Amino acid sequence: MTNETVTGDGLDGGVPYRPRRRVLVRAGVPLAVAAVIAAGVGLVPALAADSPPDLPSLTAEQLVAKALGSQTQALSGTVSVTTDLGLPTQLLSGAAGGIGAAAGHGGQDAGSSADPQTKLLGLLGGDRTLRVAVDGPLRQRVDIMENMAGYTVVRNGDQSWAWDSSTNSAVHLTGAAGDRHPKAPLSELPTTPQEAARQFLAASAGTTSVTVAGTANVAGQKAYQLSVKPTQSGSTVAEVRIAVAADNGVPLAVAVKSTDGSTVLDVRFTDVSFAAPAAKTFDFTVPKGAKVTEKKADEVAKDSAAKDGAAAADDAKAHGNENVNVIGEGWTAVVTAQLPGGQVEVPKGDGKHGGRGSVNPQGMIKSLGKPVDGGTLIGTKVVNVLLTDDGRVFAGAVTLPVLQHAAGVN
Repeated sequence: MTNETVTGDGLDGGVPYRPRRRVLVRAGVPLAVAAVIAAGVGLVPALAADSPPDLPSLTAEQLVAKALGSQTQALSGTVSVTTDLGLPTQLLSGAAGGIGAAAGHGGQDAGSSADPQTKLLGLLGGDRTLRVAVDGPLRQRVDIMENMAGYTVVRNGDQSWAWDSSTNSAVHLTGAAGDRHPKAPLSELPTTPQEAARQFLAASAGTTSVTVAGTANVAGQKAYQLSVKPTQSGSTVAEVRIAVAADNGVPLAVAVKSTDGSTVLDVRFTDVSFAAPAAKTFDFTVPKGAKVTEKKADEVAKDSAAKDGAAAADDAKAHGNENVNVIGEGWTAVVTAQLPGGQVEVPKGDGKHGGRGSVNPQGMIKSLGKPVDGGTLIGTKVVNVLLTDDGRVFAGAVTLPVLQHAAGVN
């Protein structure tokens, strides 16, 4: 098979490659760390080990175009997500508890345990199994299967629901909502290899080398493999492998390895069908007795636009911007924000029995990290987080020197 390479802003023969760029949503600091992982690093899988299929040769340019240009509108199947990031559990718990809301991110009601922004953050820790169904940009459903409990996110036209069975609580969004994020109802985080691969490929131009790395069988489908590697120094990601279905170009699996040689994320279809799901798949009836938080799409959009506008105004100032910003691009992008200095109110415990507590974001990072020049470092297998002495936080899938440079630490 031809093993073509794509680097910089062009593909084979100098043909320009300028994919769509995904806008980074302003989020809370711990949630921003998740965004770096999910959108900047991509999600992952261990690909099937059986005999690879014999497929016609494609160049890297053709395979990237096949993945980004896939016209498949309908699918359903099971997705396995395995995460081994080495993130402290306290950091994920704090993020899910609502520290992000304290830092000023927009989105759903942070007071509900059904809030997808925080609930789906659980995908970044441990193993998860999801059932997914998609039928065009207006109908999607994701069910997370857990021990003795479940979680559902569904969009059907202008109605979107998120429901947590463990607390019997729900978020209901009405109006022409998810047009802003049609691939992931009510959430910024990707929940399938298709979403992860597209977001990743759309954000990698100019900083990436892409080659065709053979073929594989994934979820009963014949697939090509893309090997994606950074051309920038300072990234903690060594390679991303993306399996692309030979028949229709749908990404079936995405695998990320860190520079220490370990596979840090694994997301893949274990079974998949490209037949249109039954219409009733996207029906949702709120369970009896559920506590429902109602949201209007136009109100959410206005709130988000207002916060984005305020953040843009703050960006013009030399100091005092507490919203999330991004320094650099590609593999060495660094997310930065100002953390609150005192106690922040968050939902208490696991949210099953209600109540609220408080946490000190800076204190938590300092207790989990180690002293370094310029502040405190939380180091993981792929993501590093630097809290400076003046309360700024810098996070990314990058080495400590990159964070220190972004923070202006000599």
